[in-house]
Amino acid sequence: MMKLLFKWLINALALLGIAYLIRGISVSSFYVALVAALVLGLINALVKPILILLTLPVNILTLGLFTFVINALLFWFASTVVKGFGVADFAAAFWGALCLSIVSWLTHILFGRA
Repeated sequence: MMKLLFKWLINALALLGIAYLIRGISVSSFYVALVAALVLGLINALVKPILILLTLPVNILTLGLFTFVINALLFWFASTVVKGFGVADFAAAFWGALCLSIVSWLTHILFGRA
């Protein structure tokens, strides 16, 4: 349970850092970053597998690169759900989702599965 909370905290801090680094992404407070990290985690756990399955032919044709587009669209969608978390355009969503994926991958490598 502590690993899960720690990963959630790291993702929220990563969202704050991403908002600082990437133009077009804004996070108004740490509380909003916590909520956005929670919403992103829920979207990635519940919606992403369904989208991956539905877009499997396109994913196969693009050798898996379409997954980056799905990640960006889900990142952008999360910004419409959480007030105070904003993404201006698709490019910002793409780079933000890519950075957050890298941070999540690193925390998974360092701390294992939650």
